[in-house]
Amino acid sequence: MFHKVKNKAPAEIQITAEQILREAKERDLEIAPPAPKQKISNPEELADYQRKKRRTFEDNIRKNRTVISNWIKYAEWEESQKDIRRARSIYERALDVDHRNIVLWLKYAEMEMKNAQVNHARNVWDRAVNILPRANQFWYKYTYMEEKLGNIAGARQVFEKWMQWEPEEQAWLTYINFEMRYKELDRARIIYNKFVVTHPLVKNWIKYARFEENHGFINCARKVYEKAAEYFGDDYMDEDLFIAFAKFEERQKEYERVKVLYKYALDRIPTDKCQQLYKAYTIYEKKFGDQNSIEIVINSKRKFQNEKEIKENPMNYDAWFDYIAIVESEGNVDIIRDIYERAIANIPPSKDKQHWKRYIYLWIYYAVFEELECGDIERTRYVYTTCINVIPHKHFTFAKIWLLYAMFEIRQKNLQKARKTLGLAIGKYPKNKLFKGYIDLEIQLQEVDRCRKLYENYLRFNPENCLAWVQFAELETFIGDVERGREIYKCGINCPQLDMPELLWKSYIDFEISQNERENARELYEKLLEKTLHFKVWISYVQFEMSNNTENSKQLARNIFDRANKALKEAGEKEERVKLLQAWKAFEKTNGNEENLEKVLKIMPKRVKRRIHYISEDGKDESWEEKLEYIFPEDEASKPNTYVLQQAKQWKNQIKEND
Repeated sequence: MFHKVKNKAPAEIQITAEQILREAKERDLEIAPPAPKQKISNPEELADYQRKKRRTFEDNIRKNRTVISNWIKYAEWEESQKDIRRARSIYERALDVDHRNIVLWLKYAEMEMKNAQVNHARNVWDRAVNILPRANQFWYKYTYMEEKLGNIAGARQVFEKWMQWEPEEQAWLTYINFEMRYKELDRARIIYNKFVVTHPLVKNWIKYARFEENHGFINCARKVYEKAAEYFGDDYMDEDLFIAFAKFEERQKEYERVKVLYKYALDRIPTDKCQQLYKAYTIYEKKFGDQNSIEIVINSKRKFQNEKEIKENPMNYDAWFDYIAIVESEGNVDIIRDIYERAIANIPPSKDKQHWKRYIYLWIYYAVFEELECGDIERTRYVYTTCINVIPHKHFTFAKIWLLYAMFEIRQKNLQKARKTLGLAIGKYPKNKLFKGYIDLEIQLQEVDRCRKLYENYLRFNPENCLAWVQFAELETFIGDVERGREIYKCGINCPQLDMPELLWKSYIDFEISQNERENARELYEKLLEKTLHFKVWISYVQFEMSNNTENSKQLARNIFDRANKALKEAGEKEERVKLLQAWKAFEKTNGNEENLEKVLKIMPKRVKRRIHYISEDGKDESWEEKLEYIFPEDEASKPNTYVLQQAKQWKNQIKEND
C-alpha cells in the first residue's frame, strides 16, 4: 500500500552531497581508541591465542586460495612465533597454489637464510632456478648467498649453470666481477670470450679489450680489437670500435698504427655513419700530424659534409663543385671520374635556362679535366658530344659549349670537324656569340672570304646589331677594301631599329675622317642631325669643325652652336639647351673674344625657383612644391607684356631704395 506524500515543499535546511562527504572525512580523521593490549601470562593462553590466530589465517586462505599475500602473512606470522616447520609447510602449500610467483620463492628462501637453514635455502634456490630460470633475482641472490658463506666453488658452479641460459649482459659482468674479486684473471678472460660471442655488441668487445689493457696485457688487448674488427667485417663496421682501437694505439704511442686505423675505417665506413670518427681523426691530426695530414683530414670532413648536402638535394651544383675540387686535389682519377659522372647525372628537370647555367659548367669542368689532366682525347670528345645531346636545344642552347668543342677540335688539328660543328650550331641554333666566335676563329686563320660569308649570315640573322655592322666594315677597311667598308656603313645606317645607332654613326664618321673625306663626314653629321637633335651630336660636330685648324673653323663652329640653340629652342629641350649654351660659353672663353663671349652671356638662362600649386582630382587636397626652372632671355623677350613687367620690377626696386 502506498502512502500519499502530503508536503512536497523543500526542507528548510538543505544537506548537499559535499557536506556528507566532508563530515565522513572528518570522522575518519578522528583518533580511534587504541586496541586493548592482550597480555599472555601462561602457556595455555599462548596456545589459545595461536589457535585463534591460525583459525583466522586458515579462514582467509579458505575464502580465496589464490591471494598469495594471505599465505605470506600467515608464514611470516608462524616465523615470528619461531615455528619454522609450520612456516615452511605454509610456503610449500602456497607453492602448490602458484609455483611461478617470484615473490613467494624470494620470501621462502629469505626465511630459510634468516634462520640459518642453509641446506633448506639451497634446496629452495635450486628448485626456484629450475622452475624459473629467466628470473635473474633468484640467481643473483643464490650466488650472493654462496659467496657470503665462503662457498666460492659453489658460487662459481651456480654462475656456470646460470650462464648456460645466456642471460642479459649484466649477469655476465657480475660473474666477471666475481672472478676478479678473487684475482682469477684467466677465468675472467674465458668468461669474456663467451660473453662477446653471446652478446656480440661493439661496446662489449671494447670492455673486453679495456679489461686486458687495464691489467697490462697490451698484446692481448690488441688481439681483441683485431678479432672484433674481423668479426664485424666490412659490412657491419662501427665507428665506435675503431675510435676505441685508435685511442688504445695512441695510448701505446703507436702513431703510425693510429693513422692506418683511421684511414682504413674512413675508406670503408659510409660517410653518413662516421661523423664521430672524422671528429676523432681531426683531433688526432691536430695533436700529432703535419700540415699535409691535417689538410687530408679537413678534406675528408668537407667531403662528408658535401655528401650530406648532395643527399639532401642532388641539384645543389655548388656542393658538387666543392666536392669535385676536393677529390681533384687528392689526384685519384677513378674517384674523380666517378664524382663527375654522379654530378652530371642530375639533369635539371626544368626547361628554364636559368636552372641549367650552373649545371652546364659541370660538363665543361669534366671535359677540361679529361683533356688537360688525363690526356684522354677520345673521352674528352665523348664528354662534349654527350653534353650537346643532353641540352634541350629546342628551348635554348649554350654557345659556350659549341665554341669550346670547336676549340678542342682545333687543338687536335681537326679544323674540318671544328668548322662542321660551328656550322651545325649556327644553322640550327643561331646566336650572336656563335657568330662572333666563329668569325674570330676564321679571322685568326686569315680566311677573309669565310669571314665575309659569316658576317652576311650574321647580319641577315640580326640586322639590328650595330656592333656587327661596325666590325664587318672595320674588317673590310683593315684588308684595304675601303669602298666595300663604306657601302657596309651605308647599309647599316639605313637599317631601321638599330640597337645602338650612335655607335654605328660615330664609327662611320670616324671612318670618313680617317680617310680624309671631311666633306663626307660633314654630310654624315647633317644626316644625323636630321634624325636626332641631341646636344652631344652638336658638340661633336663643333669638335669636328675645330679639328680642321683653318681660318674659317671658329666661325663654322659658332654657326653650329647658333643652329643648335635655335633647334633645341624649337624642340623645347631646356635641359639639353642649357648644356649646349654652357659648352658654347666655354668655347668662347677659349677661342673667342669679349664681344663673342658677351653675346653668349646675354642668351645664358637664369635659374629661378617657382612654387607650383597642386590640387587633387577630388579638390580636397592641395599642396605647394618648389621647382627649379631655367628662364631664357630670348624666350622672355618674345612674350607679350614683358617690357611692362620689367618696368614694374624696376619701379618696385626704386621704391625700396627710397624708403
